[in-house]
Amino acid sequence: MSARVSGPILVAGALAASIALVVVYLAAGGSGYEPTPVADPCQAREWRSPDAAEEYAEQFFLSALDGAACELDVSRESLVVALATEESRREFAAERGISDAELEAAIRAGVERAIDDAEDAGALNPLIASGLRGLVARLPVDEALALIDDAGALFSGAGGLLDQLGL
Repeated sequence: MSARVSGPILVAGALAASIALVVVYLAAGGSGYEPTPVADPCQAREWRSPDAAEEYAEQFFLSALDGAACELDVSRESLVVALATEESRREFAAERGISDAELEAAIRAGVERAIDDAEDAGALNPLIASGLRGLVARLPVDEALALIDDAGALFSGAGGLLDQLGL
């Protein structure tokens, strides 16, 4: 003997479930949405204790972008978009009235900040960090951007700094 459920009962059940879902959603704070605020690039971020060279490279990358964004008084996210291509870099500089020299100085400052942060975190020994600072001061901006983009070369693979240091 199977019980048959009529159409109106199914519709009423679906309606009750829908109302319950909306009530639970609203009770959980779903009535408003505020995006996570963009982090201030001038605030130091603590380096985690990475397990792999890729994680060191990621932290170096983010620290360098934070440093450059802080120098330019923009968010790290807007700087990432601006540095994606040479055209977007030119547009970014023109929109904000930033000269090529100012952009280059900010990028170098960002790389120097990343070197400082890596040294402070023990990811680079002071002697190598000092040498890198001297190199960055003379590095063409495109090479500095390549260093930011491919920080993994500093920390991994044959010739990576961490490999050379035995870290």
